[in-house]
Amino acid sequence: MKLLISNDDGIFAQGIRSLANTLAAAGHDVSVVCPDRERSATGHGLTLHQPIRAEIVDSIFDPKVKAWACSGTPADCIKLALWALLEKRPDFVLSGINHGPNLGTDILYSGTVSAAMEGIIEGIPSIAFSLASYTSRDFQAGVNFAQKLVANLIEKPMAEPMLLNVNIPAVQQAEIAGVAIARQGIRRYFDIFQKRVDPRGKSYYWLAGELLEEVEETTEPPLPHDIPTDVQAIRQNYITLTPLQYNLTYAAALHHLPEWKFESFGN
Repeated sequence: MKLLISNDDGIFAQGIRSLANTLAAAGHDVSVVCPDRERSATGHGLTLHQPIRAEIVDSIFDPKVKAWACSGTPADCIKLALWALLEKRPDFVLSGINHGPNLGTDILYSGTVSAAMEGIIEGIPSIAFSLASYTSRDFQAGVNFAQKLVANLIEKPMAEPMLLNVNIPAVQQAEIAGVAIARQGIRRYFDIFQKRVDPRGKSYYWLAGELLEEVEETTEPPLPHDIPTDVQAIRQNYITLTPLQYNLTYAAALHHLPEWKFESFGN
């Protein structure tokens, strides 16, 4: 399979190097296009007001891996790869393995998920991988699962292209409870902006949010409650597998908004 891999942790991140090298060793045709430095929490931002540069990297990955370091965002990397750098369209877009979880509503800010989402926008099956820890450096269980998941998808392809958001608990593989098909949970933060003063006497602010407990969604109709949220399942040492889409339409509201009666507005 032809695989395009990106991330938001940057070209020097251990997670992407482990993922790309392992999949290349398994016989896949692997290309890497990722930011030249950390671009975490950039969401789906694009670079529009300055040029995007990409340089070939030949000293970080396995020699079988073709790699570029890009000056843009994770979403830029996928766009640039698909429309300028790669000779052929990849079979899958992979993102990660991210250093830190991408659970619940965190996916709205995640550059990791956004890179994979760009693949889906282009109609390519995509997977975002994240290790649910900021301190652990052991990516082996995540790499092993990624290799197995790609093999499974080759044997039994997706019925239609979708984005799978995968989070791996930061434990030894023998301690993983299993794989949970999970719905997206909700994580909220108590945002704290620390006010500081620079050497020239001007104020600036530093965001230091504090994670609150998961909040259950209240939307109607709710998703099935017999399916755990990704936040719940990861706490129980399950690998979480959550299908995502880019259509954010609030379906239930489509039936209520006509009650506002706009008929008298316009011609």
